[in-house]
Amino acid sequence: MMFLTALITVVAAYLIGSISFAVIFTKIFAKKDVRTVGSGNAGTTNTFRAAGKKVGILTFICDFLKGTLSAYLGKIIFEYIFNSTGDPMYSPIYGAYICGLACMIGHIFPLFFEFRGGKGVATGAGIFLAFCPIATAIGLLLFAISLLITKMVSVSSLVGTVSVVVSALIMYDKSSLFLPQMIMAIIIGLIIIFKHKDNIVRIINGEERKISIGGKK
Repeated sequence: MMFLTALITVVAAYLIGSISFAVIFTKIFAKKDVRTVGSGNAGTTNTFRAAGKKVGILTFICDFLKGTLSAYLGKIIFEYIFNSTGDPMYSPIYGAYICGLACMIGHIFPLFFEFRGGKGVATGAGIFLAFCPIATAIGLLLFAISLLITKMVSVSSLVGTVSVVVSALIMYDKSSLFLPQMIMAIIIGLIIIFKHKDNIVRIINGEERKISIGGKK
């Protein structure tokens, strides 16, 4: 029964991740399908292009929060069902890791939206908030600074991702849980970087699109 409850929790995290706010909000506020605009990616940046700054910010916040919610949900439920075992193997933090990753997979491959989702930047940041808030704050700060300098969301996303992962690895408590924390941090970071592979090619070729900080996009 314990493992069935754990499985249901992981599935719930995936379904939370599958709520594509980019698709929902662009249809509500702009009467468009974000997947048919610009890059076709169902994420914050493309939502800016499809529906403007306010909707883009709203999308980022909701994608961020669903990552945090899923991670905390996993931690709370796993603590409840495995608390009596006393075995470090069933530490509640593993629930946060597993459910956070399930949420990210749901965001990238959403069940409700033909498995066409985003790249996981906002959701990944939300997941890290549950693990290491300071690292998340550092990543968001460097993301903002990079965006002001380069005016390229992809570059800023990569800078923010790398900084969050590195900061988290430095700040994590070097206990018996360090290895799984390190593995989870690296996995999330690599997923985001992989999803930006086309952007990386365009950056190298000098073809990546810039955004107007003060305008609609």
